[in-house]
Amino acid sequence: MFWRRKNSSESQNQQTEKKNLGLSIRSVFSRVKFDLDDLDSLEDVLIQADFGVDAAADLVAELKNRAKRKSVSSELELRNLLAEILTERMSRTDSDLNLPETNTPKVILVVGVNGAGKTTTIGKLSNYLIKSGAKVTIAAADTFRAAAVDQLATWAARAGATLITAESGSDPASVAFKAVESGVLDQADVIIIDTAGRLQNKQGLMDELAKIKRIVEKQLVVDETLLVIDATTGQNALAQAKAFTEVAKVTGLVLTKLDGSAKGGIVYAIQQELNIPVKLIGVGEGIDDFGFFDAKDFVGGLLGQI
Repeated sequence: MFWRRKNSSESQNQQTEKKNLGLSIRSVFSRVKFDLDDLDSLEDVLIQADFGVDAAADLVAELKNRAKRKSVSSELELRNLLAEILTERMSRTDSDLNLPETNTPKVILVVGVNGAGKTTTIGKLSNYLIKSGAKVTIAAADTFRAAAVDQLATWAARAGATLITAESGSDPASVAFKAVESGVLDQADVIIIDTAGRLQNKQGLMDELAKIKRIVEKQLVVDETLLVIDATTGQNALAQAKAFTEVAKVTGLVLTKLDGSAKGGIVYAIQQELNIPVKLIGVGEGIDDFGFFDAKDFVGGLLGQI
């Protein structure tokens, strides 16, 4: 593969980055007293952290059931048991990017509302892939916002990716087509396509995304459709995710702005309700503040165990 996940057996810098990723997720459970006879406070905190009412009740019920079966009673044991339940439910076998090494470029379509962090995500992902040995082409297909193209150009330059643009107001599908042509000609490994996020006009957005995908797939298959969600928006993030899964065949989620947010439960809510894996996370503004979602690390950070 030209890209790969980092693991704890690699360099010290990579180990530190993995640790910092967990630490950056703000713990909302550090002051919760885990008492098997009175877990109402835990349920309240889960709801405050945007797990959702039903999910919070279900998690507490499962925690009580397992604790009784295992004769668990101490606060530490209960906390660890909750971590075990959450990790089990959030771990998925399809959380890797679908980017097998082939003779043709892999195509990633990136969708999400304006302001969620699409441009930043594309820049960080491009940087990661290029550092892993890939050659990356980016299509600036959000053609109706000049500021978006300018921002994407800055990120592409920082990452070392090739950027394909067009005049403001151009047909987004034509930019995507041009990028695919260029990527094939330049023997790129990955082509990343930015898109508009005008969710208030869902039918128009649906038509636009469908056209982009149709035009691209005249040459190459779209391997991943990544939905970028701002984790700090809480339940609004779930509403956005539902809308975009109706618009596009989303294959993976990218959760941004997980640093400094007490809304980490929305990650659980979205993944469980929509049955879509979280694949990537953003935890800061730097080009390296980016990682692959790891359920164990995420839960450890959320429960204050890292």
